[in-house]
Amino acid sequence: MKIGLCLPYMKAGLTREDYHAWFRHIDQGPFHSLSCGERILGPTYDMRVLLASAAAVTERVEINATLYVLPMHNAVRAAKEIATLDVLSGGRLTVTVGYGGRPLDYKAVGAQYQGRHAKMDEQIATMKSIWAQNPPFEGVDPVGPVPVQQGGPKILTGAMGPKGLARSARWADGVFAFSGNGEQHELANTLKLTVEAWQAAGRSEVPYKMGGCWFTLAENGADKLYEYVYNYLLIAGEDIAKWMADSAHRSDADALKEALDNIEAAGCEEAMLSPVTAELCEIDRLVDILETR
Repeated sequence: MKIGLCLPYMKAGLTREDYHAWFRHIDQGPFHSLSCGERILGPTYDMRVLLASAAAVTERVEINATLYVLPMHNAVRAAKEIATLDVLSGGRLTVTVGYGGRPLDYKAVGAQYQGRHAKMDEQIATMKSIWAQNPPFEGVDPVGPVPVQQGGPKILTGAMGPKGLARSARWADGVFAFSGNGEQHELANTLKLTVEAWQAAGRSEVPYKMGGCWFTLAENGADKLYEYVYNYLLIAGEDIAKWMADSAHRSDADALKEALDNIEAAGCEEAMLSPVTAELCEIDRLVDILETR
């Protein structure tokens, strides 16, 4: 199973030097990919600019936008940004798209939260047309650059429910199944629904299967994991945030090894691990685990 590592993009106060250290550590380690998610409100850096920086600093690892909240954006502009990042990464780009669950982020950029599901279907079609060098409308030039990867980069869906997967099965290359605590049954259920959706859509291709969870290997990890998960999910309400934070326990080597075993046993080809701190020991200690697993 391939291993990816998410950047600590939710942490405030990180500098250029901090991120470049993360880029280099990941690129030099036994990792298949690095990723970054998208948030508007809060202290996060812009996902696309951050990943462009990662693409410039790294040489080997795949760059995965995980996930790109596509309905918040103009599809033609997104196609241009993604194609540019594909060129800057030398064709190492994968894009995971999702609907997002934060209506205030939509409001902050003047985007419509309602109707986002149908909108994304249309956006994917538009982006693929742009990448094929079809002009956005009659009488104008195509939108460049041309992606390195023919037809554009691989697109994964962040949808995990039956309806979202049924829509995604028409255009996605695979799925990013997330279980906060890395539980096998949760991931296996999402992958089962994915395969069923692909079959119902008449897809002959096997969907790419990526699974993920939160973890930490830092000192006082249990407390740091609880705080991160609680704050991350507070938007869903205090009761849900507390319940999820109480259930998260991948905060030591043995617990993380179990999560990795769960992700692999569920049928994932790649594990995308999300550290809850920006401490470089997260990478170093993870490397030690991977070397002995």
